[in-house]
Amino acid sequence: MARILIVEDEILINELLCKNLTLVGHKCVSAFDGAEALECIKTGAFDLLILDVMLPEISGFDIIKQAGNVPVIFVTAKNDLKDRMKGFTLGADDYIVKPFEMPELLARVQAVLRRTKRDESFMRIDNLLIDFESRKAFLDGKEVELTPKEFALLDTLITNRNIVLSRERLLQLVWSYYYEGDTTRTVDVHIQQLRQKLNLKSHIKSVYGVGYRFEL
Repeated sequence: MARILIVEDEILINELLCKNLTLVGHKCVSAFDGAEALECIKTGAFDLLILDVMLPEISGFDIIKQAGNVPVIFVTAKNDLKDRMKGFTLGADDYIVKPFEMPELLARVQAVLRRTKRDESFMRIDNLLIDFESRKAFLDGKEVELTPKEFALLDTLITNRNIVLSRERLLQLVWSYYYEGDTTRTVDVHIQQLRQKLNLKSHIKSVYGVGYRFEL
């Protein structure tokens, strides 16, 4: 997986980012001010930088100028259009405004890593091969027919692997709508389909009263 530098002066947010990114398989290094971040960039190779804008000593906008060709995601409270425009003009790959939800951030991290070829475009789980670029899955070398929603659900579960996702959250992430009565049954049906089609019963775990977790 990717080696990520997290540059955030709020300790709790830095720790939260590091914990969740580590859970899904990435290796994280933390920096708490701009000067420390530049030292890390000089001495270590990173696949992605997650940068706050408002940092002690040196701002995130100044750090990105010295980040070379390393992909950058800004995670900041600065929500003005001019700030977002400046971030993208300086070369940011994404711009996330606080407060944010962790599944969304993990999905954006994964999207940037895949787009910039800093992460593998496929994953092998036992006798299953998942190709994220072509959005296809192969079991024992044979392609398994998946609907677009089934693959989107699989991708979301893998992106958030080892993290419990509620049915309501999965509805938001995959189907883009919120909980309405028995619509969470849709999630259960698609989970069952993935388990059967891809032989993932031992990896897609049910968490009683909550939702599901993809274990790796």
